[in-house]
Amino acid sequence: MTTGIEPLGGAVVDGRTESMGAEMAAEARADDGMGVTALMEAVRAGRAAEVPALLEPLDADARKEAVNRLKELRSEVRSWDWSRWVEATRVRRALYVAGAGCHTGSAAAAAWLGGRDLLSWRTEDGFLALRVLVDREADWRADVAHRLAAKPTVAEGSYDLIRGLLEGSGAPVPATDGYVVGWTRRIAEGELLERLRADPQTPVLVAHALSMREVPDLLAEPGKDGSAKRWSAALAALAEEGVIDRAEVVDLCVSRLLRGGRPRDLRFPLGMLQLVPPNAEERRDRIADWIGMTADGTSTVAGYAQKVLTGLALEGALPGGAFSEMTAGVLFRTEKKLLRAQLTLVNKVLAKNPALAAEVLPVVAEAFGHDDTEVQERALQVVARHLKAVDGRVRRELAEAASLLGPAHRATAEVVFGGDLGEGEHLPYEEILPPVPEPQFLPGPVGTVEELMEDLLVQRRSGGTMEFELALDGLVRHAHQDREGVASRVRETFADAYWQDNASSFHLDHFRHGPRGTEAVLASLVGKVEQKRIKKGMNQPVPMTSCVHGAMEATQDIRIWEIAHLIGGGTLPLLLSTPSRHTGGIDPLELVRRLREYADAGLEPAPVDLGHALLRIRRQDPSAARAAEEAESLGSAGGARLAAWLRSESPLEATVRFHPRGEKESGRWWLVDRILVEMTKRATVRKEFPKAFHWLGGSLLPNARRCYHWEQVPEHGATLLPADRELLAACLLSSMASAVDGDSTRDVTGPLTLLAEGEGQVGRAVALVLAFGLGCRDADDRLRAVDALLVLAARGDLDAAQVGRDVAWLLAERSMKPNRLADAARTAAATGAYGTVWTILSAALPPLLEAETPMRGLGELLAIAADCAERCGATGEMAGLERHATARGTSQLVTQAKRLWSALRQGADQSTTETS
Repeated sequence: MTTGIEPLGGAVVDGRTESMGAEMAAEARADDGMGVTALMEAVRAGRAAEVPALLEPLDADARKEAVNRLKELRSEVRSWDWSRWVEATRVRRALYVAGAGCHTGSAAAAAWLGGRDLLSWRTEDGFLALRVLVDREADWRADVAHRLAAKPTVAEGSYDLIRGLLEGSGAPVPATDGYVVGWTRRIAEGELLERLRADPQTPVLVAHALSMREVPDLLAEPGKDGSAKRWSAALAALAEEGVIDRAEVVDLCVSRLLRGGRPRDLRFPLGMLQLVPPNAEERRDRIADWIGMTADGTSTVAGYAQKVLTGLALEGALPGGAFSEMTAGVLFRTEKKLLRAQLTLVNKVLAKNPALAAEVLPVVAEAFGHDDTEVQERALQVVARHLKAVDGRVRRELAEAASLLGPAHRATAEVVFGGDLGEGEHLPYEEILPPVPEPQFLPGPVGTVEELMEDLLVQRRSGGTMEFELALDGLVRHAHQDREGVASRVRETFADAYWQDNASSFHLDHFRHGPRGTEAVLASLVGKVEQKRIKKGMNQPVPMTSCVHGAMEATQDIRIWEIAHLIGGGTLPLLLSTPSRHTGGIDPLELVRRLREYADAGLEPAPVDLGHALLRIRRQDPSAARAAEEAESLGSAGGARLAAWLRSESPLEATVRFHPRGEKESGRWWLVDRILVEMTKRATVRKEFPKAFHWLGGSLLPNARRCYHWEQVPEHGATLLPADRELLAACLLSSMASAVDGDSTRDVTGPLTLLAEGEGQVGRAVALVLAFGLGCRDADDRLRAVDALLVLAARGDLDAAQVGRDVAWLLAERSMKPNRLADAARTAAATGAYGTVWTILSAALPPLLEAETPMRGLGELLAIAADCAERCGATGEMAGLERHATARGTSQLVTQAKRLWSALRQGADQSTTETS
């Protein structure tokens, strides 16, 4: 007789024993169920430290059940509002550890550990997760580690977890950007050289760090503790010891420098290349690489490569063709130091090997057309010194290239080339200015609701000012025809918007003016904003203590809330204030057409919408008189307002005043602190416009120190005044001034394009804002200012002399740096606008020349002025110039003063000869 029991999992045939086994299994499942419950209670309470112990007794089935419950809790936490963020943070930390231990698949576990909502800055969370994963198989752990390392935003913060998972797995090191960043931070916590030497991952991760596009901060930035230098010195020591491969370091550094990038990211490989220099064979093998760096590298990279090639050239190890290619690349650059060094090198090389002259001198002659006349002069000297080494054909080629030289070097070129030079052309000077921009008309109303939703989605992400205006007008038009239908589409399209959540009502107080203002209108359309909030927005005051930027913002806000109040209510069929041109302007006849549509429907315009439209109307348009007559014939109040506005003269003005320069206890007075913009008092504006616009009639106190918008450019607000450029310029002054003597402000000159292409009078404020733009710290800001200046000149609206006087003031009081002005002036002159630039500089230079102590950089400005005077044939006297032109010395100031003085005298003589 058998017992019916088989050992260790055998079949059970005895009924009683089968029942006992079922009871035991039930008890085990009950225990697992209690374990899952305990785990979930700990997770919901945010007790992350208890999770590893609670996971230990759970089997695979229990963990699978727990995963489902953890996912439900995770979704729940995501729906909590901001008031529970402390509780949510604790729960997420516990979720992070519990989910890591409950997922059995490596991909699922990595996805959970890499969830952005679960990641924490607390490093102990990674150690807790590692505790629940340490008993997994090596291949499984390595797979999870590599998946995490492949996610840049995850790997950096999860370095300790990734490294712990890899320990003992035998898997390769995950050389990814994020993992390397995390490694650099962790390994720097101690004696760097010793820790690098002891870490087996060092060779792999150093190699990756040297090839990264964005170098880790510790390797790129000096820091207070000199961290970058410590890293470079430590790695150089390891290369010398053989811990890392020296030849590989050189190869990786050269490759990284060739790829280019930001100076910040090239500093580390360049520093390493200087500490671990290539040997003679490596220098010769990479000649093409060095030449590429001299042509396209940053200044410091090009300078290093130039030194390497200089050594090869002087050793006779640089072939003639390579030397010519190097010279061509360097002479195409703008850095004077590199250019001077290269021309000096050419002299030395040709002195040793005159046979190269026929190949190299034509390359040097390309510098005859360089913007800098000093470079032209040095190139001419090099050619003159070695001209005897070339034959007649090359000599004629060089003489032909000499036509690129500026007038100042014509006499020297005649001596050098003699009869081969030929007669110079004496064509009358012609100023080259950009074509006057053609008007850009905005498209008509949005066609279908589907197109409108697409436009609103684009606007939500990255739309510009005009896209915002068109989308807002389309929303008003479609809501007027079918409010409920449009509201339904809005709910569907913007289902994920924060204002759709009733729990997010807190944020409704933070709708902003500008392109994101559509959110207030959309939320109102679907009933997510209380009427008291809308009324509050419509009735908000513009305090008399506000700055002009704050007043602009308030006016924009009030307009948005008025639209939110009226949209879909039957009284707003379209927006009168929607621009018809890209500058924000509205053509007079277009506004008459819109008012006629209102009149035909028996509707009156919304007050702020109409006021906004009047400010945007192009009052100087040729059709203004006709539009006034047609508007008056409408017989409506809106038409009468438009007619009166078009017939009024200079309704808005502003006065710009300055505090005297002084010293504060904490330092100097910033330029932005001293600008006062005072609106002229206009009773008409206060009487006929809503309160939102009364600040334009003189209700603001002119106090610059209340402006906190110095680093914010009101580009959207700039379209509020497209028909009054002088007033708009006055409103832009503080933002522009902050970019002149500030250290970080940039991207402030965008509105200058609208200013240049807009309408209205041009006066001192426009000249001053252009002067500020030419002296901005950021090169892109200066470039936009140059573009605006040239457009104004092309339209005949530029007072160049006033710009020059304002520039002189800014330079004299040390608010503007001469090198920034020189860069802008050189850029403008290079377009062919020599006469315009001369007019600016001829007004700016006399006060600087008459100063007792010449400012640094004055010689560079004189060089540009001399170039402009030579090319446009300027004449006349310049106060203070003769004193410097007759002084002794060879400084740039004296040299360029003599050149300018000579150019003005030659221009006067030529003018006299032509008159005779």
